[in-house]
Amino acid sequence: MSGHRNYDIAFVGLKPGEHVFEYEVDDKFFAERPQEEFSSIRARVKMVLDKHTGFMLLRFEIGGEADMSCDRCGNPLTIVLWDEFRLVVKMADDPDRLNEMDEDPDVFYISRTESHLNVEDWLYEFTLLSIPAQRFCPAGADGEPACDPKALALLRKMEEQAEEQEMKPDIWKGLDKFRNS
Repeated sequence: MSGHRNYDIAFVGLKPGEHVFEYEVDDKFFAERPQEEFSSIRARVKMVLDKHTGFMLLRFEIGGEADMSCDRCGNPLTIVLWDEFRLVVKMADDPDRLNEMDEDPDVFYISRTESHLNVEDWLYEFTLLSIPAQRFCPAGADGEPACDPKALALLRKMEEQAEEQEMKPDIWKGLDKFRNS
């Protein structure tokens, strides 16, 4: 449980202006949270907290690598992670109600009586969001994907079968006219 305190920032004692915090995000960080996106991750998160009166601007810069599988052929590959996220943390009298009502995902409310800000959930969320949606083997020198040739051949065969299926007359096609009868 004490590991979670590593992500608490005592912002009350900070002077107005920018403050830099750095975090290492690895497999241990994800051990308590379910995920199936990757088998191993090594990421660095630089968080800049810009403190103002009544609000804080947080900027997360994420970089690193994750081991995962190619979406096309299943080959193991290492994906480069990089992204940047911004979040405004505002102080309010009723933060729970405001967080429920406000639909802006880039604004989060905390109580005016808070003295610490826990960034663990944001580190988790923003690290996952920095993983590319599509992951493919890089292209080879010829410009073709460097995927497993057997998997590519199987995909082509399945694509041809799907095209053949589309060319066959649909025996149920005429039933559409009876749908609203």
